Amino acid sequence: MQADVQTDALNGLDELGGVWDVVVVGAGPAGASAAYAAADAGASRVLLLDKAAPPRYKTCGGGIIGPSRDSLPPGFQLPLKDRVNAITFTLGGRYERTRRSKRMLFGLVNRDEFDHGLVQAAEKAGATLVAGVTVTGVTQPEEAEGGLAQVTLQDGRVVRARAVVGADGSAGRVGAHVGVVFDQVDLGLEAEIPVPPAVAETWRGRVLLDWGPLPGSYGWVFPKGDSLTVGVIAARGKGAETRAYLKEFIARLDLAGYEPSVESGHLTRCRAEESPLFRGRVLVAGDAAGLLEPWTREGISYALRSGRLAGKWAARMAGAESEAAVRREALGYTFDIRAGLGEEMRVGRRMLAAFERRPQAFHAAVLTFRPAWRAFARVTQGHTTFARLTHEYGFARQTITFLTRR
Repeated sequence: MQADVQTDALNGLDELGGVWDVVVVGAGPAGASAAYAAADAGASRVLLLDKAAPPRYKTCGGGIIGPSRDSLPPGFQLPLKDRVNAITFTLGGRYERTRRSKRMLFGLVNRDEFDHGLVQAAEKAGATLVAGVTVTGVTQPEEAEGGLAQVTLQDGRVVRARAVVGADGSAGRVGAHVGVVFDQVDLGLEAEIPVPPAVAETWRGRVLLDWGPLPGSYGWVFPKGDSLTVGVIAARGKGAETRAYLKEFIARLDLAGYEPSVESGHLTRCRAEESPLFRGRVLVAGDAAGLLEPWTREGISYALRSGRLAGKWAARMAGAESEAAVRREALGYTFDIRAGLGEEMRVGRRMLAAFERRPQAFHAAVLTFRPAWRAFARVTQGHTTFARLTHEYGFARQTITFLTRR
């Protein structure tokens, strides 16, 4: 009790004082979704921390596939820049073919607007946002009365919580505290290129996916109104080759004459299969947990889904009456992730390994084998997953089995 009194004295009338039910570190899609879910689940004091105030730019293609739409708060209005119903596939710029769907495949957003909307939804649900603070560490002192977790800020303040959700990215402090291990790291490079109306019109409703020259690499063009998001991704360790791919890709598309408004890069990190998802009263979600699709490196749907699960289970942890009960709730979160997203990631690893060996087979399948295209479309629309398809009978299962066989 004496430690609690001293901490209260240090906090004084600070807005971060007292004990919070759930503290969420990071206000991206995973963090905002966790804060929303925790508040929606009945946690009375939910705090959302971030080092930057929204809206802020984020390097990301901004594709919102079916599972992402299904994980949004009720009534959330997507700030769509375009609705995609056609995909042009190329293999190193050759063998071009466009596949079309009568229904929207996925939507495209700018991450600053999208993330800001999620934060606002969390605040509306009852969460408190505090921006401009940097988390430097998380501790769970054994001697702390009540087993509270402590989040330390750069300015020396300490925030106490019954449960913490780490959503501060794959290089964040919370994942390090939990002990998250990554076994796949990729480098993504991206350029936001403003284009004239006539050029923008040629891309409206259509994206380009190019299977690239490096093992497991690909490039994309995502239209967003008066600008195009153009990017490439490949395994880390091939930085010069990845940069050359992006430069050649942009030139090949006749876009080299337009000045990018933003050029950026980032690392995506995918968790090892047995990597922990919690430690004590601390859960991790989204990029902080290394949760993303290994083949496409799509992370928004994984962030939204894991964030909602983390918020729900964190609220239950906050209400647990014993440390044993806290552990049961944390194990419940682990089970939910491994049974759902974990299974999808296992199939995604198989898809990536096969794609690295035989990109030509993937290209041929999606161009010439209609069930392969239908399976791809159904996954992006949210009707199924690659993992579910591997358990289903029919051409889709046979196609995936063929593509991923050794």
